[in-house]
Amino acid sequence: MAFFVLRRLVTGFVMLFVIATLTFFLTSLTGSDPARRLAGNQASLDQVAAKRAQLGLDQPVLERYFAWLGGAVRGDLGSSWTNNQPVTRLVAQSLPVTLSIVLAALVLTAAVSIALGVLAAVRGGWLDRFLQVVSILAFSVPNFLVGLVLALIFAVGLGIFPALGYTPFGDSPTGWVMSITLPAVALAIGAIATVATQTRGSMIDVLSQDYVRTLRSRGLPTRSVLLKHGLRNAAPASLTVLSLQFVAMISGAVVIEKVFGLNGIGERATSAANAGDVPLVLGIVIVTVVLVIVANLLVDLLLGWLNPKVRVS
Repeated sequence: MAFFVLRRLVTGFVMLFVIATLTFFLTSLTGSDPARRLAGNQASLDQVAAKRAQLGLDQPVLERYFAWLGGAVRGDLGSSWTNNQPVTRLVAQSLPVTLSIVLAALVLTAAVSIALGVLAAVRGGWLDRFLQVVSILAFSVPNFLVGLVLALIFAVGLGIFPALGYTPFGDSPTGWVMSITLPAVALAIGAIATVATQTRGSMIDVLSQDYVRTLRSRGLPTRSVLLKHGLRNAAPASLTVLSLQFVAMISGAVVIEKVFGLNGIGERATSAANAGDVPLVLGIVIVTVVLVIVANLLVDLLLGWLNPKVRVS
């Protein structure tokens, strides 16, 4: 197991290095002039040149890359070009917002989709057809539209949840739950349909296996057959899809944060890209990749626990 984890960590670090390097050169070789954008359209050539020297853009790109990489290895991602604050501080301020809605959406997706998928596979009939119809509808409706409808009904119309803003958990646990409920539900709708459909298909395949019929013929309780044997063998496929949905939720949070006025990683990344704030963009990319690597590692560990063949392979 230790070698299994080590191999996954090495793969993750290689992926982080490659993506960080590609992002640095893509942002540095776009042909645009961040100094001109930050100095303003009315700035003179001397002011733009001074701004370029202040940002270090007058140095060769390889020299800037190795200087940035050396700082990143030490945990120093530099300072924002727009407000001179450390990138790590800005990311740390926005990360809890995005993680709150994404993790809440992930938990909601796992609980609801697995329950729906198992019920549809076992009961069949109208419930199975209903799940398929709802899944098609959920696939076709973008999450920002779902968020707008939820805000209009439950925030503006009924006044149950706040329409805008985020309440930190430390300030008010109840306010925190209320502020992330609608964004999390908006993110989870499409993911629930995807994972539920995958769970349904996997459960139907597993329940049709000979060993399941043998267990049933020996008089094992239905709950034991479903949960201990059926769901455990159907879980790897659902976990894989769930991990992909986690990545999709991080990207989808960019739009959802706009809809609900949340100052999360997505909103911060959009603002940094529009302002040409390269250090902040790089910092957000690195943090996002780390989140994906950690999520994939956890999924691999769960898959290894559910299926020892994964560890051997």
